[in-house]
Amino acid sequence: MTLLADLLSTVFERRHGLAPLLRRDSRPIQELTAELMSASAETEGLTAARQILQRYEAMDDDTRLVFFRHLASDMNIEPAALRAALDAYEHDPSGRTYRAFMAAAEPRRQELLRRLNQVPGATGRLVQMRADLLRLGRDEPELQALDQDFRFLFRSWFNRGFLVLRPISWESPAHILEKIIAYEAVHAIDSWDDLRRRLAPADRRCFAFFHPAMPDEPLIFVEVALTRGIPGSIQGLLSEDRAPLDIAAADSAVFYSISNCQPGLAGISFGNSLIKQVASDLAAELPGLKTFVTLSPIPGLVRWLEAQGIAYDPADRKAMQALAARYLLHAKRDDGTPRDPVARFHLSNGARVQAVHAGADTSRNGMAQSGGTMVNYLYDLSRVTQNHERFATRGEIAASQPVRSLANTREKSSA
Repeated sequence: MTLLADLLSTVFERRHGLAPLLRRDSRPIQELTAELMSASAETEGLTAARQILQRYEAMDDDTRLVFFRHLASDMNIEPAALRAALDAYEHDPSGRTYRAFMAAAEPRRQELLRRLNQVPGATGRLVQMRADLLRLGRDEPELQALDQDFRFLFRSWFNRGFLVLRPISWESPAHILEKIIAYEAVHAIDSWDDLRRRLAPADRRCFAFFHPAMPDEPLIFVEVALTRGIPGSIQGLLSEDRAPLDIAAADSAVFYSISNCQPGLAGISFGNSLIKQVASDLAAELPGLKTFVTLSPIPGLVRWLEAQGIAYDPADRKAMQALAARYLLHAKRDDGTPRDPVARFHLSNGARVQAVHAGADTSRNGMAQSGGTMVNYLYDLSRVTQNHERFATRGEIAASQPVRSLANTREKSSA
């Protein structure tokens, strides 16, 4: 796909005579953005867009902040024009006044980003641009408003209809495998042998979403273990000396690691679609699979226990299970949603808190974040929609009776 994209880009440049026009332009960036916005000829617009992208990539962080502030202030909406357009539409609702209102309501920087994206290969560069914006602009309200424009466009450009689900195996290209190692965010991949153990056996699978405009960059990937029964230890799943399972004997698919790969796509949700698509595909391939479940970290547990002044002992497994259940079901943010970010993700997808396991992650990170405790979220494909609606509308957390009992027992004993 990359070779084809490069070939088409080269042909396009030669056809339109762009190559000799791409000399370094020393004009202020504001002049280049104005030129791009006013360009009516395709060649002129593409040349200006390429110059802006090239100039941006050569900037240091301070200069990038100046560029972002230019987009945020000079290419913002004009409140007076917006109010006038709204008044006109309210007075005379018609296609003409509605179009005028929509034009006034959209910041000019959104159209600038669209025009930049006409350059072959620009989508990935804009994703990186947003990653820089998130890194540099978190303390400036105007830049946070600019980020909303990136998010608005990216939600359209990266919606599910454009995404391609690809299996990742030990036979995948080396440059893709290198990125799986680099992007793994839950359970670090320590070596190529470690990666082989996760990809090569028949009872291990990995799937990733790609976008046609970024064919060599996974957006998100999930690692799956096919097991008999629901596991309660990540060390058991990743053990070097484990015996691979005959997949004909597998009755469970365990999603044990989900990693977002692109910081510039933060807040653009892919995980929900990925898990459900993989579960559906695996169910069709392997009819013996009856259970689809995660083995997930509880990254906020220790921090919450310390904030509450609650003493804990990782060696006391029953107590740790009870504390984890209480945290998952009852610890909330100010907006009423669960405090734990992984819990929010899976519960909003319609999953159920199925089981809590102490001593399940004895890695340094697992002990530091959750005292070694992990949780299974069950994806019952016949109930995920109902669970999602109840969580979204009433904040209701779907949980198994054993987990509810654990949480309530701990509350009674600590009263």
